[in-house]
Amino acid sequence: MAEKKWKDLTDGQRAGLMALAAVQVSLAVSAWADLASRNPSQVRGSKSRWAAVIAINFIGPALYFTRGRR
Repeated sequence: MAEKKWKDLTDGQRAGLMALAAVQVSLAVSAWADLASRNPSQVRGSKSRWAAVIAINFIGPALYFTRGRR
């Protein structure tokens, strides 16, 4: 199956992808902002490691918010 290019997508598909991208960026930015403002004693593990984990699509911010904070 050939990969679809952006121009091959319908307007609805483009809008859906843009919405998902906006949610992903919002989650990551809010997780990084929370991590930056949080005292290291309130974080389970290394802050630098969590900063890298947050960069992993939707999973990273979800893991940080559910498991990374004390």
